[in-house]
Amino acid sequence: MFERLQVHSLRSKIDLIFAFALILLITLFTALLKSSYDRSFEEIEMQERANIHYLYLYYLQYGKIDTDYLASQNIKVVDAGGKNVALHRLIGPEGSRKKFEVVHIRLHRYILINNDRFKLILENMNRPRYPLELTLAFAGALGLLILLYLWIVRSIRPLSELKRKIIRFSQGDLDIQCHSDRKDEIAEVANAFDRAVRTIRDLLQARQLLLRAIMHELKTPIAKGRFLSEMIDDPRKRERFHAIFSRLNLLIDEFAKVEQISSKNFQPDFRPYKASDILEGSVDLLMLEDPAKHLHTVIRQDFTLRADFELLTLALKNLIDNGIKYSPDRHVDILISAPKIVVSNRGEPLKGPIEEYFTPFHASQGGLGLGLYIVKSILDLHGMELEYRYEEGQVSFTILYRKPDRSVISTNNPVGAKE
Repeated sequence: MFERLQVHSLRSKIDLIFAFALILLITLFTALLKSSYDRSFEEIEMQERANIHYLYLYYLQYGKIDTDYLASQNIKVVDAGGKNVALHRLIGPEGSRKKFEVVHIRLHRYILINNDRFKLILENMNRPRYPLELTLAFAGALGLLILLYLWIVRSIRPLSELKRKIIRFSQGDLDIQCHSDRKDEIAEVANAFDRAVRTIRDLLQARQLLLRAIMHELKTPIAKGRFLSEMIDDPRKRERFHAIFSRLNLLIDEFAKVEQISSKNFQPDFRPYKASDILEGSVDLLMLEDPAKHLHTVIRQDFTLRADFELLTLALKNLIDNGIKYSPDRHVDILISAPKIVVSNRGEPLKGPIEEYFTPFHASQGGLGLGLYIVKSILDLHGMELEYRYEEGQVSFTILYRKPDRSVISTNNPVGAKE
């Protein structure tokens, strides 16, 4: 039974401890109460035997029953000589033949005496003494236990509120306050967390202000450069400069999205899109002069999914861009087959576990170490997973939809291959 019992929360452990304490207290009270009643019955039985012995001796000496003595012992003569026929019927014929017997009838205690001198039925009016002191002690202990339980539960109640605020903070809500005026350890933890929240909030605001200021300042020279590029007479050079400045402007917009995602200050716009449309948008973001030269796409089974178009195209674009960048032949194969998108290329395997590349600014060759971090952040926002595999000189990254009820909403028939 106890092996199956699982207690995880602190409140459950406290409830379990006090439940055991309450059961133990009730068990102890019941045992002591029974012991007290047993001692009282033993005293009554000893008194009855002493009284019967006295009656017998008194009858031998005086030839009569000492009723005054019985009255002083709170014992009443109910029948003498077998005259109370109704009572004898209740006792039964077997009891009437016994010399001594104690019978309980309708909460009355009758003593049957049937010897060679006299025949009596006595009613003992004495009752077992109720253990009032024991009851008062039990009531006091029970009240103290209940008060202690309520006091402890009230003391840990701020933990539940602190837990809710921590969950809100983990979900990106930075406007929480956990300050407490109490003097216990829970208040110390709450106040320490409140100070940490304020510090993190100030740091995030400072970072956001710095990044936005930098991106704003970069937009100005890019706009001026694009304007000046219009003065170039050579059309080919002018288009190349346009592509460069458009690329820089696009990178700044991407950094802005990444900053919003990482700061949890972003609300995605989920809508149904085909995987092939997501891929097409990703290829457009790459701004390749000749996409067919670098990409080979196979759509084995297209499907529709709910996604934020800008974010998911950005994630897929980063995977394709990394494949082109690190492939010796600058060629990437893309496969769409419900419910996954596979991006593969020839190249060297990752030097460390894939989890290391999910952290920002990790050790990376020829980059800032943000590519897979951005991809993982966006896929987590969509409830999707990223799988990595290396086989026979081929590096593969798979965007996998583990929860089709949330992401994939329909599948289509195979549409063949597309290059």
